Amino acid sequence: MLRALGAAAAGARFAASLFAQGRCQNGYNTPACPMSKEVATAPIKPLFAPTDWKTAGLEHISFQVPDYRKEAAFYIALMGWKLRSDDGKRAILDIGDWGSAIFKAAPPEQKTALVDGFGFAIEPWHAKKVESELRKRGLDPVADNNSAAGGKGFESFHVKDPDGFDVQIGNSKGLVKARKTPASAKLEVELPFEPTGWQTVWLDHFSFGATNYKASVSYYTNLLGWKETFDEGSQNEVLMGDVGDALIRGGNPNDPNFGNPSANGRQRPRNIRIDHISFGIQPFDPDAVKDALEKRKLRARADTGNTGDIHQTAYKSFHTQTPNGYNLQISCVTKETRLVGSSSMKPA
Repeated sequence: MLRALGAAAAGARFAASLFAQGRCQNGYNTPACPMSKEVATAPIKPLFAPTDWKTAGLEHISFQVPDYRKEAAFYIALMGWKLRSDDGKRAILDIGDWGSAIFKAAPPEQKTALVDGFGFAIEPWHAKKVESELRKRGLDPVADNNSAAGGKGFESFHVKDPDGFDVQIGNSKGLVKARKTPASAKLEVELPFEPTGWQTVWLDHFSFGATNYKASVSYYTNLLGWKETFDEGSQNEVLMGDVGDALIRGGNPNDPNFGNPSANGRQRPRNIRIDHISFGIQPFDPDAVKDALEKRKLRARADTGNTGDIHQTAYKSFHTQTPNGYNLQISCVTKETRLVGSSSMKPA
């Protein structure tokens, strides 16, 4: 009984953390955000000089999942993704014509889905110059010219971000190029339910947990040309070119408790994780989306960024769970409305 109560409490804390919009949302000089606004939002010294590269496309998001075909079938039916290939170890899906997801078999001991890396196409591209610039910044690039699409001409390098997360930087001759042709492969398992007819049109955001969010923001903005929007004191939304957005969250090095494991765990060093991803779909009507999820016996938890009723707010979304336990967020956001949720980050 005690174990059950403990698990329930842990689940409640986890659920609450998923929908929190930032520790400074309720104000500065508070127990959750023990700094003045000026201190909390003060910039840090850049990790390195800007590269002047531009993020030109999303190469892929890479998932490790216990049952990769079951996960792929779920996204095909729910989100309208298309299967490009399945080699018996991994499935590659097109997310519209703008992104790709790789679902690969996880190690036997791993019981839930996780994101283990992502890749972006950059411009301008010249392999030797890119490698030289990465080495100048101490990033130890590892060459990888094997495209998941199987075509020729692809070039890329893997580097690690400040928390050791895998980042692949390449040209546009891999999956970006492959998506110009229709995906027509057939999955060897049945779809879990009737397709919704939704189309995934936008990468609303990665929910990106970092040990030091300011360092991670500096890394990605200076390396890949991403742009900051609003530094709340515990997170910063960044624009990944025309690819989508990322909410980079975590410990603040200006916090007097940074690095203190006894300070409610707020700045406890940890491995980076993308605990959920929000995708914008069309059409999006909150009642219709909720009904479609519940009809398929899926969780439909509303998330408006703590700004009110989903029928009245500009930002509308639902969280659900995939077959392999990943937290999937489905929102109304499109490229044209990409910052509609940013107001929820700003303290009153």
